[in-house]
Amino acid sequence: MSNSFDYLIAGLGNPGKKYEHNRHNIGWKVISAICEKYKQVLENCNPLSYQAEAVISSKRVLLCQPTTYMNGSGEAVALLLKKYQIAIQNLIVICDEYNFQVGKVHFRLSGSDGGHNGIASIIEHLDTTEFYRLRCGIGKNFEPGAMVDYVLSNFAENEITQVDKMIKHSIDAIEHFLRYNPARAISEINSEKLWKGTPTSKKSIIEKQEHNETPTESLINVNL
Repeated sequence: MSNSFDYLIAGLGNPGKKYEHNRHNIGWKVISAICEKYKQVLENCNPLSYQAEAVISSKRVLLCQPTTYMNGSGEAVALLLKKYQIAIQNLIVICDEYNFQVGKVHFRLSGSDGGHNGIASIIEHLDTTEFYRLRCGIGKNFEPGAMVDYVLSNFAENEITQVDKMIKHSIDAIEHFLRYNPARAISEINSEKLWKGTPTSKKSIIEKQEHNETPTESLINVNL
């Protein structure tokens, strides 16, 4: 394990087979998918998280899955930030968001915990809300009072295709965020411009990057 990193990316979830495919564990799934793409193996380097490292968009990144259960996520994140002297503004937390439909990804800087216990724990341990969150939609198909059971349930069979696409888009979003300045990247991610062609080009930004073409420098309003 290296001693220096540009960013910490933490995917939130709960450890154990019981929770592996839960909606609440989408952060863990994205981290696992990043490791698979970059051919890295998560290791149990400390009692609070699984860790791996990768170079993504020329940035050296520490990837982690806290093993503290969701409510203790902040302890694991704070430990790694301190150990590797990573600035809080270079923290990206991947979490589930029930206010978004399944498949939607959305970057945000700062803000309240929105009722998410993992984000609340991180805010408490870092004493700040000023860190990036990549929120992954899990839908809101539950009755009043049934949120806990819902987030701890597995995705439905008819949602799996959208979940797989969301995981891929999450990796695209992280790569794009690390490649360009945050304002530009967040704008192009949240507007879905990253995956859509423009009126003057049928190719999306992702397709241009895959073909080593230079994406347009134009910006639209940042949607936070």
